Order: sequence, then structure tokens, then C-alpha cells
Amino acid sequence: MDAVTPLPPAAVEIVALSKRYAAGAPPAVDQIDLRIASGSYCCLLGPSGCGKSTTLRMVAGHESVSGGDILLDNRNITNLPAAARGTAMMFQSFALFPHLTALDNVAFSLKMKGVSRLERHRRAGQLLERVAMGHLAQRKPGELSGGQQQRVALARALITEPRVLLLDEPLSALDPFLRIQMRAELRRWQKELGLTFIHVTHSQEEAMALADTMVVMNHGLIEQVGTPHQVYNHPASEFVARFMGGHNVLETPGGLIAVRTDHMQIAPAATADSGLAARVTDVEYQGTYVLIGLQLEGAAPARSGVSVLLPEKVFATHPYAVGDHVGLGWSPSDARPLGPGAVRPEREPPAGPVSRPAPLSALASMAA
Repeated sequence: MDAVTPLPPAAVEIVALSKRYAAGAPPAVDQIDLRIASGSYCCLLGPSGCGKSTTLRMVAGHESVSGGDILLDNRNITNLPAAARGTAMMFQSFALFPHLTALDNVAFSLKMKGVSRLERHRRAGQLLERVAMGHLAQRKPGELSGGQQQRVALARALITEPRVLLLDEPLSALDPFLRIQMRAELRRWQKELGLTFIHVTHSQEEAMALADTMVVMNHGLIEQVGTPHQVYNHPASEFVARFMGGHNVLETPGGLIAVRTDHMQIAPAATADSGLAARVTDVEYQGTYVLIGLQLEGAAPARSGVSVLLPEKVFATHPYAVGDHVGLGWSPSDARPLGPGAVRPEREPPAGPVSRPAPLSALASMAA
């Protein structure tokens, strides 16, 4: 009998998790299953309304669960209050108290627990030093930059000694330059602290830069889970290929395929021996690359728009212009077959009153 490869220990395990805001309304999250490895950086990614923030809030205990279970270190936390879960939340707005200093903001939760002023300030000061904010401990939030406020918010979340840190679009309020700088710091802090981070974002670039594991969601379902390299280079469905960007979705006799825009082959129509006929509709200079927008001839309108990304030097040898007719092709090794995407779970109409499933801990105790 072949040995079964053990799964990595999961910090967070989500089992058939659902959220429905009103009877008869489509579920915001629909019976999703997910394992998040201990000590990893996981990004929940998807468009607005896909269920990623709702999932994060259910893990945090800020949103009730309609069905399913949430486990943290094999402990069922589904019905526990937020403060008893072992998680901490870092919000998009940072939610710092404007009238308190950075030191008192970080120490606030310890004050609520009755920790002495000397002890809570000692621990808060240590954390501010750790995030390079010790020299600004006496400043109030209004006297700090966006990046400095984020560091204070991180220290405030860490003072509760969480097992899992939850981040709800923490970089979206920052300007583009600072966003790049702060995501590098988030990644460094995650590695240094050894904590599990679960980070919600709608930015594909941010998720690829940060994540060990990317979870792409759509309409309350999980479309694909994998490393950034796996998700980007092997999209599971048309939705993932289009959402991640950088891919063309093409119809072939064998079904839909995705081909990266930088893997497409383009040639003037007069010299193209084969391939798809297309017309150049746009030429966009992007520095080291030139993005060429095209319209496929004879294709269905929904799939007629494609793009080719050429290195600047390659484009310079033949500078295509709007209106040019070209032939497009690709190497078979660069084509990725696309599946149908996530399938919504089937439901049978309830015979009686609807009740929430028993938590896993209760089932385990009954089995014992």
C-alpha cells in the first residue's frame, strides 16, 4: 500500500462554511472548504462581492456563521466570541483612537484586561520598537503618516499574541509607492513573527507579491487554490484566467484555452503562414514592454478581444500600428486548457425547519 503524504499542519481549517444574509437570497459564501497551513501567508482574492471579506469576518468572529465550521489549531472556534478565538484583526482604516498616543493605542487592549499601566506600556513599547516606531511612541495618529499608522495598527494587533493575524485590505488606503514598500514589510514581519497571516485583497499584484497560498473566489465559491505561480501559470477556469490578467482566452476545437499575452506569437498578415487573423486596435507603450490590443476576425464578440505583450526591442524591429492586419499563434506548450470553474453545491429542499449543522466538536464527542 502506497504511503499517504501527510498534509501540512493547518492553522485554520474551514469546513463547508456558508453565510446567507436573508432567506431566499443567494449565499454570500457557499459551503467552502479551505486549509491554511500554519505559518503561511494566505491571500483571499477576488472581485467585490465575491465573499472574501465575509469569509475573513467569519473567521474573526465579527460575522455569524450560517453553516459549517471554523477550526484554529484543531479547536472549533465557530461559536466563540472574537476575543476568545486566538485571532487578531487589522482593519483597512487602521481604526486607531485619535485622542490616544501610539503607545496607548497599542496598550489599549491590555488596559481593558486590567494589566497595570507600567506593564502594558512596557509590552507596548517593545512592540513599537519591533515595528520601528519606538521613537514615535508619544505621537497621536494625526501626527503620523499612513505607513506609520499601519505599523501602530500592526503592533496593536500583535499585543494580544494571536495565532492568526487577519488583514482586511490593509494597503488599499495607501498611495502606490507606500503600498509597495508596506507590502514588503508585511511579508518580512510575517516571516519574522512566524504567524499565519490571512489577507483579503482585490489586487492580483499584491496577492502574488505576498502570498504563499492564493485563494481566488467568485460569487461565494472558491475557484482555485494554489501558489501564485500555479494560479497565474495554470488558471483553472476562464474566470481565473481573466481575473488574474495577462492571459488571452481562446476558443479551439478542443475547448477553451488560456495563453499568456507574453507567450503569444504575432506576425504581419502578409507573412503569417497560419494562425488567427486579427486587426490591431490599440498600441500601448509600457516602458520595457509594448502592449498590443487586437480584435480577432470572425470570433464571438465576448471573446474577440485579445492582447500581445512584446518586449520593447522586439516591437522596435516591427512597430505595429492601429489598423494593421496580423496573424496570431502560440506554442502548444504554452496553452492551458480551462475547466468549467467552481460548481455551486446542490441543495435539496428541506423537509422541515432548517437547523444549523452540529459543529465538528459535537460530532466528535458523539462518535466517542
